[in-house]
Amino acid sequence: MKVAVAGCCHGALDKMYETLELLQKRHNVRIDLLLCCGDFQAVRNEADLRCMAVPAKYRHMESFYRYYSGEKKAPVLTVFIGGNHEASNHLQELPYGGWVAPNIYYLGYAGVVWFRGVRIGGISGIFKSHDYRKGHFECPPYNQQTIRSAYHVRNIEVFKLKQLQRPMDIFMSHDWPRSIYHYGNKEELLKMKSFFRQEVESNTLGSPAASELLQHLKPTYWFSAHLHVKFAAFMQHQTNSKEELPKATKFLALDKCLPHRDFLQIIDVEHDPNAGDSLEYDAEWIAVLKATNSLVSVTQSLWNMPENNGLHAKWDYSVTEEAIKEVLEELNHDLKIPCNFTLTAACYDPSKPQKHMEPVHTINPQTTEFCARFGLTDINDRIQQARESSVQGKYEEEEEEMDSTGSAEEPSEYNTDNSGLSSFNPDEIMLDEEGGDEDLSTCSVDPSPDHPPDFSASFSDIRIMPDSMAVSSDDAMDSTNEELEKSGVSKEAEEKSSTERPLKRLSGDENGNTGIKKIKRRNQSIYTAEIEDQ
Repeated sequence: MKVAVAGCCHGALDKMYETLELLQKRHNVRIDLLLCCGDFQAVRNEADLRCMAVPAKYRHMESFYRYYSGEKKAPVLTVFIGGNHEASNHLQELPYGGWVAPNIYYLGYAGVVWFRGVRIGGISGIFKSHDYRKGHFECPPYNQQTIRSAYHVRNIEVFKLKQLQRPMDIFMSHDWPRSIYHYGNKEELLKMKSFFRQEVESNTLGSPAASELLQHLKPTYWFSAHLHVKFAAFMQHQTNSKEELPKATKFLALDKCLPHRDFLQIIDVEHDPNAGDSLEYDAEWIAVLKATNSLVSVTQSLWNMPENNGLHAKWDYSVTEEAIKEVLEELNHDLKIPCNFTLTAACYDPSKPQKHMEPVHTINPQTTEFCARFGLTDINDRIQQARESSVQGKYEEEEEEMDSTGSAEEPSEYNTDNSGLSSFNPDEIMLDEEGGDEDLSTCSVDPSPDHPPDFSASFSDIRIMPDSMAVSSDDAMDSTNEELEKSGVSKEAEEKSSTERPLKRLSGDENGNTGIKKIKRRNQSIYTAEIEDQ
């Protein structure tokens, strides 16, 4: 089976599919599946643009809305994960995954599916320690903190994925697993990305959570994006026993989508020739979702997942063969994911721009159907309940104040115009303010100095991870108050901002300069200047 893998798409679907068609004609092949490793930008309208954590100058409608409206259809089944530059309000509608357009499927906060006998998993977002132990509490309209925290990886998704026991063929993450750069041509990478050196040498570049998953899942392939550089590595995993067969992972990070750049990679993946062409649920993953449903949280409180430390009555949520069998029986052994895409927002109309369209919190019928089918918590419905409870509590407090003082201070209206917000992330590489649209991050690095086009030939440097590089779960926790103070927001402020817009519950029918820009780390003063410019 021919699988195409893309890096950061940034909403340029037309460009991506045109490139795919060109590659098919050039190599006389037929692509069966397209995977995208985040920053997909499923932007439907102007409100969605406001929910993307990017400076205003980078907010462009691009072409996704044409696929959302049905004007165009993806020529190949496309499966993607979320990154850190997304229409978070749109993706939030589908926490367990779902169709964002016909033939385009989002894996959710984390997810596992099957296609033609190939097991594909992924986790959306990027790692930030100060939000890692929180629940998914964010909802539109977002403020300056939640517009970014909405795409931060949470420990519950990692915990769920670590309950999986069956083999994984392909896994996707947006940011790289920490330490993976030690298994490829590291020196060549640092020649192209010299500003990575300090983090590489201190082993702090990348996500410790993704590294945990890499060690647990040991997939045959792992694809990432985020850093806008092509890089390949080959990691030989240590075995836990003499009886266990050795496993290895082929890692590939993709460049971002730009003309004349190698942002797509085509690989051959072994598949089941007797399997159908439909995307299918993974029975073990559904069983894990059911087993961990009681752990779902929609609060900002920091909390740890259950572990064998004497503090939890239960810490192992891996599922039995019997539990998996029960899921299969619930589905009558029909694992096909229904094509139940539904429009849940107005689509952008170039002839009738709506610059002041405001984002609303929406419950997607796909999620409602999924949760009802498997007895799961609808996260957005739970958030709405928490908001209503917060509003009621605040109303009672205001009544008490009026009884004692004769007046109550009315809350100021929340400003939903996020045009001045920037994508400030201390660990993220950002574009400088001056220069053209291209940058030094569009370089390509392969382990082989000859850059062979054959994907399998790119993995020639085999190393076994030493124990000193192993990442424990403690590394995925924020233990300092300084980070909390730096990026957190008071609970009172969050509650205030979350009560300004009613939930929208929808249902419907199925619808079918050539200059090089300098790269550097951004600091707060730059973002302050960016906001003032707006």
